[in-house]
Amino acid sequence: MQIRQDIRNIAIIAHVDHGKTSLVDQLLRQSGVFHENQKVEDRVMDSNDIERERGITILSKNTAVSYKDIKVNIIDTPGHADFGGEVERVLKMVDGVLLLVDAFEGPMPQTRFVLSKALELGHPVIVVVNKIDRPDARAEEVVDEVLELLIDLDAGEEQLDCPFVFASAREGRTSLNIDEPGHDMIPLFETILENIPAPKGDDQAPLQMLVSTIDYNDYVGRIAIGKIDRGKIKVGQEALLCNNDGGEDIKVKITNLYLFDGLERVPAEHAQVGDIVAVSGVEGINIGDTICHVERPEPLPFVKISQPTMSMTFSVNTSPFAGQDGKYVTSRNLRDRLFKEVYTDVSLRVEETDTPDAFVVSGRGELHLSILIENMRRQGFEFQVSKPTVIYQTINGKLHEPMERVLVDVPDEYMGTVIEKLGRRKGEILSMGESKGGRIKIEFSIPARGLFGYRSEFLTDTRGEGILNSIFNEYEPYKGEIPTRQQGSLVAYEQGEAVTYGLYNAQERGTLFIEPGTKVYGGMVIGQNHRQGDVDVNVCRKKHVTNIRAAGSDEALRLTPARKLSLEEALEFIDDDELVEVTPKDIRIRKKILNISQRKRQHKKG
Repeated sequence: MQIRQDIRNIAIIAHVDHGKTSLVDQLLRQSGVFHENQKVEDRVMDSNDIERERGITILSKNTAVSYKDIKVNIIDTPGHADFGGEVERVLKMVDGVLLLVDAFEGPMPQTRFVLSKALELGHPVIVVVNKIDRPDARAEEVVDEVLELLIDLDAGEEQLDCPFVFASAREGRTSLNIDEPGHDMIPLFETILENIPAPKGDDQAPLQMLVSTIDYNDYVGRIAIGKIDRGKIKVGQEALLCNNDGGEDIKVKITNLYLFDGLERVPAEHAQVGDIVAVSGVEGINIGDTICHVERPEPLPFVKISQPTMSMTFSVNTSPFAGQDGKYVTSRNLRDRLFKEVYTDVSLRVEETDTPDAFVVSGRGELHLSILIENMRRQGFEFQVSKPTVIYQTINGKLHEPMERVLVDVPDEYMGTVIEKLGRRKGEILSMGESKGGRIKIEFSIPARGLFGYRSEFLTDTRGEGILNSIFNEYEPYKGEIPTRQQGSLVAYEQGEAVTYGLYNAQERGTLFIEPGTKVYGGMVIGQNHRQGDVDVNVCRKKHVTNIRAAGSDEALRLTPARKLSLEEALEFIDDDELVEVTPKDIRIRKKILNISQRKRQHKKG
């Protein structure tokens, strides 16, 4: 058995927005990966446009730094619950984790989730209390909260005796003492070398490498990333691809091999036990497969990935404006793109339906699916999606539904409203406690469907001051009916261009989503009705012209500014009989049945 003392493999895990990517930035900078005068963007690991815009990590990233001639492979993992599938599998590649916790917020729902996965694999933990430079930091209390969480998750004795490092990732400094600010990242580097075990394995034994992540490149196809658990691998070598699903083993040839150095993939001729490598040119390789020696096909066990809890129907755009913006508009384009996503996203499911123009796509949550939609529209796709629905399960003959664990942090004056609204949505209070600055922290258990359409309502109810985080907890017996959207829609009556006069008359009925000059079609939703039920309005109607002028009638008509819906808000807003039409330039809401007469007949049928 060989121990690779020249290497350490770690993952950085945390709740969303606790500073993982910023910490990796500083480890890269202070290890000398960048030249002294090199201009480097902040959060350099978030290379995806949507990641940079939203300030979240969606895909796990591999990088490597050197400290005291020891190579430290680092995996920056997503912090949002919807991308938990990424976290679960990359933990198989590492020998320990850095758990990052905000010095004010403390452990959050996702902290519990990612930490439980690391503890299950027996990984040692280094706790980094980040953002200690915040004026409202409460580092000592957070240390106690982390220890309580470790006890709650049945951590082993060694895991409980974990080191704590205090950091300001933004300023690039760490310290082992809560009262000393520190000057650089050296205390963290030293803690990693002391506490994260070096990888071990027999480099003379037959090859075994588990594929934990798949990247995709249009030129070389799939790129498999994983850790070598046993033996050696070299370019030109013949190997056996052992299928995770129990399929037939396939003989393959290793044509390209890469190691990680900083942010680069560096071509290599060979690699050995403990190395995290990328392999390209292997046809048909999937996440969970094992690359084995030809004579010893011994697949490694693969971590069970949590199943999707939510689904939507993606279908070809059938509106009167179909094909005006998109580059890819056919059912074949849509099908190929969705099935390609499954190659790299192990938490996603795509199923064909009775019609060739529609596909059921299942994921881990609204954000998971909305990121896919946003990526596709930026790539030139045009399509329409249905309202998200939860995936039910029958357990012991009873209907069960996915439950979310929700943590809200709100000013105490809004506490009553939040409790009342979540109570109506079948939410049950698990715990409640005071937070700093006259705020209250409340933890709820609530059906996942109870959160549909609530986030924007929550921000309105708390004047934008509330914080809401949720994570899938477990399946529980069905909780009964939940009241759905109370207000109806304002629906355009005919095709044309919206004018001020028509919109002015429509705004008396509700809140508008469009402005003068917007092109509309019959059946397109242009606003929200103040009352229940839909109202058809003619927003293209111009004022009837006469040669008689009445006093004051020609004064300028004043319109209330339109409420512009983001993709997530549109998905939250739509009802069962509505769709979101997605194009590279526009996001529109429409009725499934555009014709007003057919719609009314359908409504009468119930």
